[in-house]
Amino acid sequence: MSAHIENNSLSAKLHHATEVKSAKCYQCGKCSAGCPVSNEMEYPPSVAMRLLQTEDPENDKKLLKSQTIWLCVSCEMCLSRCPMEIDIPKAMDFMRQKSLAEGLSHPKSKNIISFHKAFLDSIKFTGRLHEISLVADYKLRSWHLMQDVNMVPSMMTRGKLPILPEMIKGRKQVAEFFKKTKKS
Repeated sequence: MSAHIENNSLSAKLHHATEVKSAKCYQCGKCSAGCPVSNEMEYPPSVAMRLLQTEDPENDKKLLKSQTIWLCVSCEMCLSRCPMEIDIPKAMDFMRQKSLAEGLSHPKSKNIISFHKAFLDSIKFTGRLHEISLVADYKLRSWHLMQDVNMVPSMMTRGKLPILPEMIKGRKQVAEFFKKTKKS
């Protein structure tokens, strides 16, 4: 077993699970400069990478408890600007899953987490996104039952909200994929 896997830091776990190596970051700041939501984050992408690099359990916990990981929209602007090609969106996704698994998610991220879970549930069930299922699941999780309800009729008449989901072939494989990732 390599020393990197024996290391119990969040950075080591990230590298083992995703092959994203935070140690490659040399803090140029291009990721944070290009991130469309960095000004809303406690830890912009470059700072998040630096916190991972410290391999300090307190910094790991700060990241997992932060709203930063939930604000990342995975637009990949940071990845496209990174001279070291560090896949920060993949790192953020890993940290979101870790945060949920360890019960450390930021209280202000409740609605984002509700949407995140509703989105994944829709994919798990149909193999692709079904908007009505997503919206219904999100509204039940977030209790924003009446929010944007006035938009539904016009969206349905324009065909933007199909009532029945389009099921893909191979839904069992998608379900297996979710089972495997849940074990990780």
